[in-house]
Amino acid sequence: MAFKSGKVETVSISDGGSSSPPNWCFFGWLLALTQLLLHGALGLVLFWVIYYLDGFGWRDNPKLLFNYHPVLMVGGFVYLSGNALLSYRSFGCCRHIYKKLFHTVFHILAVPAIVMGFLTVWDSRNLSVPPIANFWSLHSWMGLTTMGLFAIQLVVGFFSFLILLCCEARTAALRAALVPVHATFGLITFLMAIATCLTGITEKAINSLGDWYTAFPPEGLVVNVLGATLMGLAILMPVLMLIRCQQRGPSSISSHSSGDQDEESERL
Repeated sequence: MAFKSGKVETVSISDGGSSSPPNWCFFGWLLALTQLLLHGALGLVLFWVIYYLDGFGWRDNPKLLFNYHPVLMVGGFVYLSGNALLSYRSFGCCRHIYKKLFHTVFHILAVPAIVMGFLTVWDSRNLSVPPIANFWSLHSWMGLTTMGLFAIQLVVGFFSFLILLCCEARTAALRAALVPVHATFGLITFLMAIATCLTGITEKAINSLGDWYTAFPPEGLVVNVLGATLMGLAILMPVLMLIRCQQRGPSSISSHSSGDQDEESERL
């Protein structure tokens, strides 16, 4: 922002602001690293389950039935939900409506993964001989909280971005007010999912390896690398959200052109 002849002149992003080429390059590298970690987390949990935990089974083998749980939860809560968050950051060349569509599709795909992940751990515990108690650990409490936040996010998203479109003009202000709340709780839900996954894989590793975990076996190394990958996502995802918001901040101040006004109206 500069002052000339008593007038305030706003510098837009494209005029050497925070979206200068070095910053956009830095943002692109962070985005690529985050995508690498998302795919890496999914690949590591699959490798862990298939190579070290004997793969998958069905109701006749509760121990192998359980193995669906970590894969589906990491796939739903971390991989798909993470890509849902990044959909607003990854497709910079697309119109807002297409970003919203990608965001919705990723979340819809996450729903069956999360539901099946919950059902498989429920059945595996109940079918074990003797049955294993449910909802006694910190991991299970955090999982229920995360699923509750995810369900609320789905309801709020559906309500604010779909149902209210039937009377768009009258609800524009309300939907605009819901956007930052929805985005904030979306990030909180993702971070809660990361924390829940970390407690879950640690609990499973201790139960599976016992005292051998302290000897740093290869399976323990895989589990630790998976945990470090999830922690990296917990750091990078908020950074990506904040960087993008800071880059868009000056643009919203100087958006007096007709093109910017059209984009803002589409956003609402």
